[in-house]
Amino acid sequence: MITFENVTKEYPDGTVAIEDITFTVEEGTTTVLVGPSGCGKTTTMKLVNRLEDPTEGTVYRDETPLSEFDPIDLRRNTGYVIQEIGLFDHMSVEDNIATVPRLTGWDESEIEDRVAELLDLMDMPPGEYRHQYPTELSGGQRQRVGVARALASDPDVLLMDEPFGALDPITRENLQDEFLSIQEELETTILFVTHSIDEALKMGDRIAIFDVGEVVQYDTPQEILDNPKNEFVENFIGSDRPLKKLSVTRVREIMSSDGDIQSAEVDTSVDGEGRMAVAPDDTALAALSKLVESGRDQLPVHEEDTVVGTVSWENVYSIQGDARDRV
Repeated sequence: MITFENVTKEYPDGTVAIEDITFTVEEGTTTVLVGPSGCGKTTTMKLVNRLEDPTEGTVYRDETPLSEFDPIDLRRNTGYVIQEIGLFDHMSVEDNIATVPRLTGWDESEIEDRVAELLDLMDMPPGEYRHQYPTELSGGQRQRVGVARALASDPDVLLMDEPFGALDPITRENLQDEFLSIQEELETTILFVTHSIDEALKMGDRIAIFDVGEVVQYDTPQEILDNPKNEFVENFIGSDRPLKKLSVTRVREIMSSDGDIQSAEVDTSVDGEGRMAVAPDDTALAALSKLVESGRDQLPVHEEDTVVGTVSWENVYSIQGDARDRV
């Protein structure tokens, strides 16, 4: 658990980056810091591994003030992923990932096993990628290696500063999806910085919205969409707030269990009769897209090889009204 208690950071030139911020990051969750450029979100994140120290107030880790931690030890036990990735081009993928474990004295056999484990987790077969160099990889692959390196020493806390910002939209969305799956397995405490409210809504268990050095709202994505605290938050979310609700709502929350579509066989995208299907953990936005594409009024919801319900236009209306008029 990470707690910011009345924290202010003022630089020697008089610039106040953040002022009197207070919030708590629960263990095993992803908290996204979001806001316009220069609002203080990256400074806030740097306080967690003591790349910066507060001018006033206290940052705690598991109820211990960070000022009591040795900065070097703290950084070696905190994963850090940045937009520029920062891989060492003269080192292989394996050596890049192994950097911190070697610094902290891991046995080479342990390191070899950990590298293989993380490459598998990143969907990069070790036999194919461990001896390659960063210049031989695509942008998305380099970013995966950067995440693997940050996770190599099994840190309790992972800091991610615009990690997908330099990628094309398709690769960015794919990596977001992959990372969400990875987080379900890792249960690491994550602070994630972005300027994109869409990315924040997708990635965060909770979101801290910044405005000129202040946290103006700290809440779940659903609560922020349902009850923006002030005009700044409303404007930052954007005029398409009803559609954004679809991206944070899962099919299992809105589906009906008494639909008339039945099937015993399942493909990844269609049911046994050739009709599109959705999964309970798909977003309502994905279900809406498939409803539009299929031209049907309802679609089956499949979990493994069983139909567990249906999702329809009426289910979508329950979130935001007549969605068809907004597509």
